[in-house]
Amino acid sequence: MSACNSVIRTYLSNLHCKLDLNPKPFVLPPSLRPLTSVPLCSPISSRITHTRSFSAIQEIAPLEDESPEELAKDTVEHLLTHQDDVARLMKMERKSGMGTHDKRWFPYFDRFRCGSEFLSSREVIEAIGPALMEERKERLKRVVRNRSYSVCLVVEGLSDFGNVSATFRSADALGLQSVHVVACDSSKRYRENRHVSMGAEKWLDIELWNTPKECFEVLKSRGYRIATTHLGMDAVSIYDMDWSRPTAIVVGNENRGISNEALELSDLHCSIPMKGMVDSFNVSVAAGIVMHQAVCDRTMRLGCHGDLSEDESQILLAEFLLRHNNSSISIAHEYAKRKAGIPPITTL
Repeated sequence: MSACNSVIRTYLSNLHCKLDLNPKPFVLPPSLRPLTSVPLCSPISSRITHTRSFSAIQEIAPLEDESPEELAKDTVEHLLTHQDDVARLMKMERKSGMGTHDKRWFPYFDRFRCGSEFLSSREVIEAIGPALMEERKERLKRVVRNRSYSVCLVVEGLSDFGNVSATFRSADALGLQSVHVVACDSSKRYRENRHVSMGAEKWLDIELWNTPKECFEVLKSRGYRIATTHLGMDAVSIYDMDWSRPTAIVVGNENRGISNEALELSDLHCSIPMKGMVDSFNVSVAAGIVMHQAVCDRTMRLGCHGDLSEDESQILLAEFLLRHNNSSISIAHEYAKRKAGIPPITTL
């Protein structure tokens, strides 16, 4: 038995040497080392990583990976002082602003222009969909299911883009897709405020107007009633309103409130009942409270806030995919070329 144990210990000792359980790191000789300073392999992260099957189409980069220049263009301050950039933010072809509509307003046609070609929303989804992670696509679908154009937000004469950013963030979080800005003062200097909006402006339909009259005429033609937030004897409590009707919520300047012109042109005045010594909220807080009440009331009356039809949901999903980042537009254009039978450009 002793001899047997000795043989086993000798065998295990030799095996340990052969396996070399504590190997020294392998170092390439100088002549074979790469010219770059990038290591041949990176240390394994302790964080859990999600994997998926390989696809020939590269995944679209997440929003955080966009260049600083592109991120700067998405700030509320930049968008509201560069009207052309606001128009370019929306990708699918849009309907004209005016016109009487029998049904609830929906702004998009089912087509996206790619040069001389057009893609339907189905084709846009077919082209861009495979380039996104499944988790990302599911999140976009959930957002679309809870979106509505039946309630929209109008901010009039605000002088602080931080407040505009905060109202945009609340609108996006509560499922309002359409926001309007009337006569925002762009003559002052403002701080960077992307952290206030959290990038919500990227996913909203933003329209800019010079006067309340211009804005309200278009909104009324789309079937909205205009409800201005105002403390007055004729003001209706927001908790007594029927928010299942298409309604434009108007909030005003931080100091002056709603302008006299907007008050006269509105269909009704509404207010938030106050229980304390102060008689007003910060404008962004007030907007958030009114929008939240609208969503709650609609959910109670209708069963949900989101009310897009199946076709409208598909179009808005295509719109969101096109907005995802610059790669989305490139993918859609390549798809349109293949659809038209244009051979790809080859490089030597």
